[in-house]
Amino acid sequence: MIRKFLNRVFGKKDAPADPASDPAIIPFKRHGIKREHLSSGSRRVVETLQQRGFKAYVVGGAVRDLLAKLPPKDFDVATNATPEQVKSCFRRSRLIGRRFQIVHVMMGAETIEVTTFRAMHANNAPTDSFGRVLRDNEFGSMAEDAARRDFTVNALYYDPTEETIHDYHHGVADLQQKTLRMIGDPKVRYREDPVRMLRAVRLGAKLGLSIDPAARNPIREMGALLENVPAARLFDEMLKLFTSGHALACLRQLREEGLHRGLLPLLDVVLEQPEGKRFIALALENTDRRVREGKPISPGFLFATLLWNEVLAHWEKRKTEGERPIPALFEAMDEALEVQAEKLAITRRIAGDIKDIWALQPRFENRSGKRPYALLEQPRFKAGYDFLLLRAAAGEVDQELADWWKAFLQAEGDERHALLMPATSGDKNRRRRRRRKPAGAPDAPAQA
Repeated sequence: MIRKFLNRVFGKKDAPADPASDPAIIPFKRHGIKREHLSSGSRRVVETLQQRGFKAYVVGGAVRDLLAKLPPKDFDVATNATPEQVKSCFRRSRLIGRRFQIVHVMMGAETIEVTTFRAMHANNAPTDSFGRVLRDNEFGSMAEDAARRDFTVNALYYDPTEETIHDYHHGVADLQQKTLRMIGDPKVRYREDPVRMLRAVRLGAKLGLSIDPAARNPIREMGALLENVPAARLFDEMLKLFTSGHALACLRQLREEGLHRGLLPLLDVVLEQPEGKRFIALALENTDRRVREGKPISPGFLFATLLWNEVLAHWEKRKTEGERPIPALFEAMDEALEVQAEKLAITRRIAGDIKDIWALQPRFENRSGKRPYALLEQPRFKAGYDFLLLRAAAGEVDQELADWWKAFLQAEGDERHALLMPATSGDKNRRRRRRRKPAGAPDAPAQA
């Protein structure tokens, strides 16, 4: 205990910022957030903790988004209660994590993430050779918790009981002034966690904020630190970025900051090709539109579009070298995903979805016989069909092909059958080979 106390008092080497002891208390008439704007689950969690004598607030992104008139994706709670104390307050709750435990509290269908206030980094916190903090799990005060957060607009604590915001670092003013400002020295904060550079891009695009020059200037020179981030974590952050509802703006900002190179290695090549650039733009516009409309989006579909043009390039190269089309496609798919895996740990399930979508594309060329009907029965048909529509809109395949499939889907019975194309000579030869008797097979018995 004495060692922890000494570290807390004297061990603040390169601390993010000096924690202000007295935050600005912003009343309802200045911020306009009513307690009813919160989810019922987050309100009940805060109220329960406060009734037990603890401090508790809705914190971070939810408060930021409500101030920006955006619907929050989720509601997190911060408290001075320890994880064990939080768990004892709620029957339906469980502890998560090893190094720094948090509590998931289930309120009906809603899961609220509750974290204990965290202390600032001590000078003996383990780091890698580049300065990235590897392990840091000390509890602290509310002021220290605010100082640990990355941007001022994320260091906001909302008390639904009083309908007040506790603002330690002028985050409300920064949001009103459309500025994204880092808490503490940006270079130190980026070394602690390079992913903060990606968050700066995502939040700037999502909220329409200009990145403060002090936070923006080091990004280009420190972008290489992202190479040391675990692939699984980098994939999660990229997924958040491209499913934010502002994916196209995020991509543009990534390019401006020089961060796109190396994150999606295949995307580097695509963005230099006019046809690839158009396909990516259409795909991201489609994703953004679905997010804004509240429709579900598929990570598999999204990454299939981002990586398709490199698959296409490898596929065409293999076909010109004499490989058969379908085996060549599968080899190109594997090659693309293997290269990507060096940077992003795409999960096995999502990789499977990606490959299913790609593998369906040649089958849309077959519009005769029973093949179109069989294609309709494929589990990933809808995703493959939407992918085909994007390819047609980008000019990669003839619009006539997409129009035919649209008509085929809308038709029924005899009308659908009438749309089928005449069988080609290749189709006839394949059927003939299937009917041909295998070598060495016994003769059929004579008919009586």
